[in-house]
Amino acid sequence: MAPTRRVVPFTELDRSDVGRVGGKNASLGEMTNRLGAVGIRVPPGFATTAEAYEELLADHGLRDSVEEQIGRLHQGAPLDEVGAAIRSFFLAQPLPTPLRDAILTAYERLAEESGRETPEVAVRSSATAEDLPEASFAGQQETYLNVRGTDALLEACRRCYASLFTDRAIDYRERMGFDHLAVALSVGVQLMVRSDLAGAGVAFTLDPESGFPEVIVVSAAWGLGETVVSGQVDPDEYTVFKPSMKGPALNPVIDVRVGSKRLKTVYADTGMTRTLDTPDAERDQRVLADAEIRELASWAAAVEEHYGCPMDLEWAKDGLTGELWIVQARPETVQSRRRSTTLRRCRLTVVPGEPLVEGIAVGEAIGQGPVVALDAPVDLDRFPQGGVLVTRVTDPDWEPVMKRASAIVTDHGGRTSHAAIVSRELGVPAVVGTGDGTRILQDGRPVTVSCAEGERGRVLDGLLAYEEIMTDLAEVPATRTRVMLNLADPSAAFRWWRLPADGVGLARLEFIVAHKVKVHPMALLHPERLDPQDRHVIDRLTEGYLDRGQYFVERLAHGIARIAASRWPAPVVVRTSDFKTNEYAKLLGGRPFEPEEANPMIGWRGASRYYSDGYREGFALECRALRRVREGMGLTNVIVMIPFCRTLGEADQVLEVMAKEGLVRGENDLRVYVMAEIPANIILAEEFASRFDGFSIGSNDLTQLTLGVDRDSEALAHVFDERDPAVVRSIQTLAARARAAGRPVGLCGQRPSDDPAFTAILVDAGLDSISVAPDSFTTVKQHVARAEAALGDGVGRR
Repeated sequence: MAPTRRVVPFTELDRSDVGRVGGKNASLGEMTNRLGAVGIRVPPGFATTAEAYEELLADHGLRDSVEEQIGRLHQGAPLDEVGAAIRSFFLAQPLPTPLRDAILTAYERLAEESGRETPEVAVRSSATAEDLPEASFAGQQETYLNVRGTDALLEACRRCYASLFTDRAIDYRERMGFDHLAVALSVGVQLMVRSDLAGAGVAFTLDPESGFPEVIVVSAAWGLGETVVSGQVDPDEYTVFKPSMKGPALNPVIDVRVGSKRLKTVYADTGMTRTLDTPDAERDQRVLADAEIRELASWAAAVEEHYGCPMDLEWAKDGLTGELWIVQARPETVQSRRRSTTLRRCRLTVVPGEPLVEGIAVGEAIGQGPVVALDAPVDLDRFPQGGVLVTRVTDPDWEPVMKRASAIVTDHGGRTSHAAIVSRELGVPAVVGTGDGTRILQDGRPVTVSCAEGERGRVLDGLLAYEEIMTDLAEVPATRTRVMLNLADPSAAFRWWRLPADGVGLARLEFIVAHKVKVHPMALLHPERLDPQDRHVIDRLTEGYLDRGQYFVERLAHGIARIAASRWPAPVVVRTSDFKTNEYAKLLGGRPFEPEEANPMIGWRGASRYYSDGYREGFALECRALRRVREGMGLTNVIVMIPFCRTLGEADQVLEVMAKEGLVRGENDLRVYVMAEIPANIILAEEFASRFDGFSIGSNDLTQLTLGVDRDSEALAHVFDERDPAVVRSIQTLAARARAAGRPVGLCGQRPSDDPAFTAILVDAGLDSISVAPDSFTTVKQHVARAEAALGDGVGRR
């Protein structure tokens, strides 16, 4: 019989050892032994074994005592009473001498290898049933950081063993059907990375919200990583596009969001850790540079490829050496369990009022109920089933309460916080990082929590009507006419990746400018024309940018890139800005640069701005952003579209301006489309086709200008009709002339969603594509399929 091995170094472990040392420690061994060759750094360490745990249970009759308490739980004893009793059994006795000696011997060896007499170590719990594809035990057992010396190490190990029976861990095993005594605990002891002097965080090899698989999302905060995992801080978030990582000259970082990072955890002078306020200078500063983000992302991609499944990793940066390290890796267990052919979407069926509070949306769903505001976890019988949990921050102790909630709202935390991770696993919508939810949301107040509109989650007053729609994407019919998406909000783009769309037919820059940039581009370039108040606000927004134009370019490029990445490599048609003068004037600092017009709808808008002295510099910034997306990030699926181009002369001038900014039609596969929304575009279709690579019909403006009807006029609403014969004839004429010139024609608008007969007209006219809002996609697909079937093999007039 082989002797019992109570401690095994990471260098002797791999992922086949989950039953021996738990998923966490087995994974550290696997990466140490299999991925070091590709440059991944894992801090050295060792793990206690399941055999050692069984030996511990046998010592002093501990197994019998645990079985007795679990029996009491099943007979109705309170969970907290049972948990406290079991933990006290573990803490009352010293570790068995053979286990104690094995741990100290391994620690001495670690000290010799590190060249330190009493090295600081992280002591982590690793359950033998954790990190399985069907279950996630992450965060349920304890972790102790900056543990120094033999006495502190042994005490931390005892507490880790006891933490296998925290209330939340007992509750989770009960819920998942695990036998409490069939799950063993291994303790991992690992050299600390001095991230207290730099930063740490987590990385997912897919988008944790939508499951979009083509990105790696890295979260980062200053100090030790506990503040990120626990949700005490709103971290930075960096999004990396996997396909662009294959090009060494490309920058795959397609989005950067700087969090507030108001707290950080560092070493305490007397041992262990302490949490303190982050200095103001660090709060607004990025934790990682693009090169560091890329290195972490390349490691994450290598780990994902090695394991063959999406992964959730924890990383740390050493402030002494500047080196990055991977300190944990586990399978991602939420998105990977979703049915990829089923799309679930929720939407409010009433127009809501202003939100009570807003934050980061988690869960893409809607929940409602009475507010239950708590400072600390309570007995389950004190939390009503279906209540909306409102609290400052959650940790694993909250999980029994969280699973009874219809929605969760926290003051602090980001998308990788404890509240966010557990909410996804439970399928409960959450709004995290509201800042002041606990102050504003009064106990007992009925609210609706909506996470169904993209990145921002909203808490709304009252119990509002909503619907939930489940779509089996396997039943969406195939069509010859391409059905594409209209997208504006970059933060919502990933949530639609499962739709079998043929690309994006219209991505509007106006939303990105208004919500992500917030500043009129000319105000960034000419601050001398601003009043002091606007200048002060813009100074705050652009702090850290020596070139204010670069602020505009970076924000705009990140927004475009998220949309383009969501459909890669399918085409994404990006329309350059098409604000009217009154809308431009509402942007921060916009008033000095915009004239007052009697009718902005047919005023200084679209192409006429791009070559004019009043906006030429602003359009140059748009061009720089587009070029950065296409050439810097490698998203060459972006097609540029020019709106409201009245004359051939305007077309020539705009293309000339673009070429001067490095966007030359035909180079680097750049295609430039024109919006067909003015009768002149139809009348001179052949001439426009010689200048542009395609047309996209803007049916609202085309109807307005063809019929001479103000589309916003209530008095003339009965006259405004895209199916008027004059409008239909224009669409048919353009389709025929463009086809003869070898140019594609699409239409972007709402009417095909509401009117199958109008869709049939478009299919019969031979349009190449129809672009609609994502929530109308499946309906329009069905409309198109029926129209094509009615026309038979000779679909349309192609």
